[in-house]
Amino acid sequence: MRRKLGPTVRAGETGGLPPEATAPVIDLVNVSKVFPSDPPVQALNGVTLKIYPGEYVAIVGQSGSGKSTLLNVLGCLDRHTSGDYRFDGIDTSALNDKRRTTLRGRRIGFVFQSFHLLPHRTVVENVMLGELYLATARSARRRRALETLEMVGMSHRVDFLPTRLSGGERQRVAIARALIGNPSVLLCDEPTGNLDTHNTEVMLDLLDALVARGITVLIITHEVAVAGRAQRCVRISDGVLTEDAPAKRPATQRAAQGNLEPVLVEVTRP
Repeated sequence: MRRKLGPTVRAGETGGLPPEATAPVIDLVNVSKVFPSDPPVQALNGVTLKIYPGEYVAIVGQSGSGKSTLLNVLGCLDRHTSGDYRFDGIDTSALNDKRRTTLRGRRIGFVFQSFHLLPHRTVVENVMLGELYLATARSARRRRALETLEMVGMSHRVDFLPTRLSGGERQRVAIARALIGNPSVLLCDEPTGNLDTHNTEVMLDLLDALVARGITVLIITHEVAVAGRAQRCVRISDGVLTEDAPAKRPATQRAAQGNLEPVLVEVTRP
């Protein structure tokens, strides 16, 4: 059952697990981002947000709201101008570019609207590319790729080329690629943007099932209906975050909504 969005409160004040229970995987405190121009453009304004392991959080914003800038900061693709951003307890502002790239590659799984699959590589080969930077043996990467494809219900398509897959199947492969390295967070940027209504529901069922297995999911979207599937809904407008009062759903309910039976295996970091 979908929940209705509740009254608005300041982001970071409610929702999620209590801080004493576990440390946040994403911890932004008064983060701002200013682009130099004449006059300067403030894309993020005092953003405070905590996301704890196993949470499912949606960030909703229209074009020009600061959504893309926030995504780039969260994914360590861009540096914030001021404030504090800790990812898995690591102060990201203290990292040089090389260490930021390593953090991003090992701990953040990205899922994009356009899938970004190589058309001349098979499904399993595309997923294996998610661990290419680790320089591990090809046989080990293939084994983990097959495990994550099983996890997202795509084990029957391992030798297919992406051109033979539906949009929903391509997005499942993209999620498998993002999961192969066992990231701390699955960061999804408009993952349903290129999907029809049916495949959107299938994709959201999959995310429900992954969250039920303890995977941390953050989905960025402009669709209120998509955001309504998350445990928490954070809104961004003119670079400022507010959060809808959370309505908790039991993990059993989330798992029941999932289209998997359930997610079959866990992936371990090599």
